[in-house]
Amino acid sequence: MIPIAKPVLEQAEAEAAHQAVLSGWVSQGQQVAAFERQFAAYAGASHACAVSSCTTALHLALLAVGVGADDEVITASHSFVATANAIRYCGANPIFVDIDPDTYNIDPNRVAEAITPRTRAVLAIHQMGMPCDLPALVEIAHRHGIALIEDAACAVGSEIRINGQWEPIGRPRGQIACFSFHPRKVITTGDGGMLTTSAPKLDSNFRLLRQHGMSVPDLVRHGSSRVIFENYLIVGFNYRMTDIQAAIGLKQLERLPQIIARRRFLAQRYTELLENIEELVLPYEPEWARSNWQSYCVRLSDRLDQKAVMQSVLDKGISTRRGIMCSHREPCYSDQKLRHDLRQSELAQDHCILLPIYPQITDDDQVRVADALVQAIA
Repeated sequence: MIPIAKPVLEQAEAEAAHQAVLSGWVSQGQQVAAFERQFAAYAGASHACAVSSCTTALHLALLAVGVGADDEVITASHSFVATANAIRYCGANPIFVDIDPDTYNIDPNRVAEAITPRTRAVLAIHQMGMPCDLPALVEIAHRHGIALIEDAACAVGSEIRINGQWEPIGRPRGQIACFSFHPRKVITTGDGGMLTTSAPKLDSNFRLLRQHGMSVPDLVRHGSSRVIFENYLIVGFNYRMTDIQAAIGLKQLERLPQIIARRRFLAQRYTELLENIEELVLPYEPEWARSNWQSYCVRLSDRLDQKAVMQSVLDKGISTRRGIMCSHREPCYSDQKLRHDLRQSELAQDHCILLPIYPQITDDDQVRVADALVQAIA
């Protein structure tokens, strides 16, 4: 079986976790602090705060910019349901707008049309690692005085050219960027997330919220030569990352440049294998974007049955996934009143297929995937 994805976890990560276990400090501690410093340096961000998942990162980001009950947050339905869920956690309402059919990212023109007096923030997704049009979104957010949060769950290692300079996703152009370290992502800590920001006040708020609103962090209390009693300043959450996870994350960060280079090579190889198939539309990478190729997404012609093609490929021992889900189609959002047309989002879900891509996949495996897809289409 060729899986859809496979994390790059080797002896170095196992040894790092082993050392963290033997240290006697396995919850949030020195390893988490080191991972935060290294991630901030990689992303070019002033601050990075580690948490238990990207979902919790999104929740904290929305709370930190003041999203609350009955506020509106503009986002794409075309995303994993966690994006919309994080908005609901705040008591706010997700306002779904459509995507650009070329990049599968939120369409800035649709964002501008959806702003109302109740709009508090825009939550923009770098879908499948492809950077969204940040300059356009930043301009809209600034013009209307609303927050811009980047759901960069899939985008660690992706880059965008702004003002003629390439910069990593994670140097926030909005207020905050949120990352995932789930095993399906480019690097993993088993699960986990990270928030990056340029604002010290926001970073302090994340740290307070992730640890029950505790006034004194564990490291400070345990490292003090004097007795310290902490206070609980606000109602917070248990959204902490463990030192075991962070130790693995530090090793993953060391691998990241090689992982990205390999994924870009593999994406180009798929393009070469599939570019002459008339029934497929291959991924589009704008000239101002460099994807990390967290996923390689192909679009089937309208005449083809998505599920039948996927089943044919699976019968040959190859896993695929359907196009990114649309949250508004799920039962848990059946009560959501739609204000805007989501045709492109629905078409993308119904006609796109994600192909296996991970650093360990071989050239022969990619040929096998391409051949199976061609046979399924035929």
